Amino acid sequence: MAPAETPHPHVVRVVAGGFTADHQYATWREHGTEDWLLIHTVAGSGRVTGPSGEVITTAGDSILLRPGIRHDYGTAASSWTLAYAHFHARAEWAPLLDWPPSGGGVGVIRAPGEVRLRVLSGLRSCAGFSAGSMSQSELFAMNSLESALLWLDTQNPLRGRMDERLLRVVERIGADLAGDLSVSALAVEARLSPSRLSHLFAEGLGVSPQRYVERERLGRAAHLLASTDRAVSDIARDVGMSDPLYFSRRFSRLHGISPTGYRRRRS
Repeated sequence: MAPAETPHPHVVRVVAGGFTADHQYATWREHGTEDWLLIHTVAGSGRVTGPSGEVITTAGDSILLRPGIRHDYGTAASSWTLAYAHFHARAEWAPLLDWPPSGGGVGVIRAPGEVRLRVLSGLRSCAGFSAGSMSQSELFAMNSLESALLWLDTQNPLRGRMDERLLRVVERIGADLAGDLSVSALAVEARLSPSRLSHLFAEGLGVSPQRYVERERLGRAAHLLASTDRAVSDIARDVGMSDPLYFSRRFSRLHGISPTGYRRRRS
């Protein structure tokens, strides 16, 4: 006798939430749903049966079920705390939804500690907005879900996982371009030696930390030159390059044109 079909939510863009289930919890949808389903295990353990077998999840594991895929999942132990999102994907999300199949034939990405926290934060924000009554709640929810998917994508082995210590440093650089971004300062952020951090950058990003920082600073400068009328010297200082002459030389080398010429061409 087939199990009873579990009702599924009506999804316009996204419906998200989270809960803790006991050992009796199980969901069965013979033909799945028309939307995607992302399930992230917060604590405990879950069971997801895919086309070719069963996957047992633990904290930090995320499962992605495509539209039309049978839903057969439930608690694998005494309890299962999960966050979830049913959603209709934006077209530009296609690369973010290309997950490696597990032994059970469903998409699985396992996130380490710091990335796990970012994923969970995005899903909780998504759930909050999806239940809200603001006029743009669903769009905020989709943006929060996209953030979670982007963090998960940093751990997708199909594109090469990025070391979470490197992610921490890259985030620091983006948040404080005018700050001290020397290799020694970044190494403290990563809790690594400068030489080990340099090795990670070369391995993960193909450039040295110094080159990456300069590229980010000059990229931000180009955006400010094109979108504001602020003085070149002020922009140079804002991105952490206080010597305008040095800034101009490095900008010209990267972009093939002076800062002033770049602004004139973009206006």
